[in-house]
Amino acid sequence: MHTPSVSIVIVNYRVKYFLEQTIRSAKEALQGLQGEIIVIDNNSQDDSIAYVRRLHPDVIYVENRENLGFAKANNLGFEIAQGEYILILNPDTVIGRNTLHECIRQYQSHPDCGGIGVKMHDGNGNFLPESKRAFPTPWVSFCKIFGLSRLFPKSRVFAKYHLRFLSEQEVHPVDILSGAFIFVKTSRLLKVGGFSTDYFMYGEDIDLSYCLNQAGYQNYYIPTPIIHYKGESTQKDSYRYVKVFYEAMEIFFRKHYPHFSKIYGFTVFFAIRLRASMALANRFFRKFFCGTGKKKQTSRPVSTIVVTKSEDAPKIAGGEVLASVSSIAGLRNEYPTPVRIIFDNRACSYQEIIEYIASHHAPNVEFAIYSSQCDIVITPKMEK
Repeated sequence: MHTPSVSIVIVNYRVKYFLEQTIRSAKEALQGLQGEIIVIDNNSQDDSIAYVRRLHPDVIYVENRENLGFAKANNLGFEIAQGEYILILNPDTVIGRNTLHECIRQYQSHPDCGGIGVKMHDGNGNFLPESKRAFPTPWVSFCKIFGLSRLFPKSRVFAKYHLRFLSEQEVHPVDILSGAFIFVKTSRLLKVGGFSTDYFMYGEDIDLSYCLNQAGYQNYYIPTPIIHYKGESTQKDSYRYVKVFYEAMEIFFRKHYPHFSKIYGFTVFFAIRLRASMALANRFFRKFFCGTGKKKQTSRPVSTIVVTKSEDAPKIAGGEVLASVSSIAGLRNEYPTPVRIIFDNRACSYQEIIEYIASHHAPNVEFAIYSSQCDIVITPKMEK
C-alpha cells in the first residue's frame, strides 16, 4: 500500500524557541507517513540554527546569508523537497498527529483540490479569521477598507473578506489560504511556479491561492485545529508591517485586476493609503498619549495549573499538579481568578494540547507549553 510522503518547509527568522516546538510537533504529525522537514533560515543572525540543529540533527537546514523574504526562501525549500505533498508552515505554529492525515484524506477525496488551509487558533485558543478568506476583489477590498465587513459580519454581500458567514466547523471551498499553513500537492505547487517573488513579505499567499484557482484547482478550508502564535514574529502595529502589508495589497491589485477603470483603482489605492495612515496615526497616539492620567491597575492573582506526569512540576511553574488533560475539564468554572494552564509535552501529545486549547479558550484562561527537552515554557507573549 502506498504511503504518502510529505515535505514540511519552514522559513525561520529569529524565533528559535517557537521553531523548535514547531519542529517537534511536525515530527508528531509525520508519524505513519514518509516525510522530511526543511528549515530555511533567513539570516537570523542569532543562534537559531545551532540551537535547533543540536536537538534535531535529522532536519534539513538551509542558511541564507541574507534575508531573502518569505517567498524566495520558501521557493528554495520547494526546490529540494522530495515529498508528494508539501506543507508550507510558519515557525510559530503547533500541529498534531491528525493534521497531515486529515489534509491527505481531503486531497484524496477531492480530485480538484489545489491547496488546503486549516482552522487556526492563537496561543490562547481564539479562532483566527484569516483561516478562511475570499479574494480581495475591488468590491471585497472596498467593503474591508471602509468597514462594511465589520458592520455586517455575517453578510454574504459585505463580509466576504473573512467569510464569517461560513461555519468554522465545516469543510468549505475558499479562495485564500493563509501562508502560515498551506498543504498542497508538490506537482500542483510547482505547476504554478511556487510563490511569486514580486512580494517580499505578505501577499504571496494570496497570490499563490489565486494562481492555483486560475490553474483550475479549488482551495479548501477544513476544520482541523492548529495553533498559530500569531504576531510573535511580527509586530502588527509596527510601521514596517503597515507599509509592507499595504504595498503587497497594491501589488496584487495591479497584477490581477488591471482591467478595472483608473478611477475605481485610484479610489481603492487612496483608501488603502488612508487605512495605512490611520493605522500609523493610531499607533503614534497609543504610544505617546494613552495611559496619561490613568490609574495603575492592580494585577489579579493567577492560579497556575501544570498538566504533567513528572515529579519536577514545581520547577516548571510552582503550580498545582494535574496528571492528565481530562483532569482540567471545567477549570473555567472552578477558578474565578485568571488561570494559567501549562502543558508538559511529556504528559500530553501536541494533538491533545491543540484540541484542549482550541475548545477551552476563555478570557480568564491562559495557556502555555513546557518543552522539557529545552527546559522552557512557550507562551503566546514570550520573548523570541
